[in-house]
Amino acid sequence: MAKVSFNYADRKLPLNQKQLIKKIVQIIFVEKKIELEHLNYVFCSDEYLLEINATFLQHDFYTDIITFNLSNVEKIIEGEIYISRDRVEENSRNYRVPLEEEFLRVIFHGALHLCGYGDKTLIEKKIMRAQENKYIKMFHVKQKKLDP
Repeated sequence: MAKVSFNYADRKLPLNQKQLIKKIVQIIFVEKKIELEHLNYVFCSDEYLLEINATFLQHDFYTDIITFNLSNVEKIIEGEIYISRDRVEENSRNYRVPLEEEFLRVIFHGALHLCGYGDKTLIEKKIMRAQENKYIKMFHVKQKKLDP
C-alpha cells in the first residue's frame, strides 16, 4: 500500500481521523488509476509557505497549497504537498464552512492535482470542485460507519 504521511513544519493539523483521511487520499489514486509511491503532506504557516512559493515558483503572495510532483515516471506519483494552516483557517471563515471541511477540501485538492486535475479555467474549477466534494462526502460516510 502506498504511503501517505502528514508532517508539520511549524503548524499541527487540527483534525481527527487522520488515518481515514490518508485512506481516502489512497482511494483517489486507485480510482484515477495512478500508482502512488509516496505522498508527503507538510502543514505549515503562511510565512513558511510564502518562502517556498517565492523560492520555487517565484511568486510573492500567500497561498493555501503548493503541490510538487517529484516523480520522473509517468503514472507513478511521488509528491509533496504544502498546506498553510493560516490560509485554510482564513478560507474557512471567509467561505463560512467548517474548518474540517476546508482542510479536507485542500488535502484532496492537492491529491487531485497530482492526478492531473487542473483549476485554471472555469470548467476545470467546476470539475475539481465536484471531485473534492465527492471525496469529502466519502470521508463523512466512512466516518459515520466508524462512529458508534
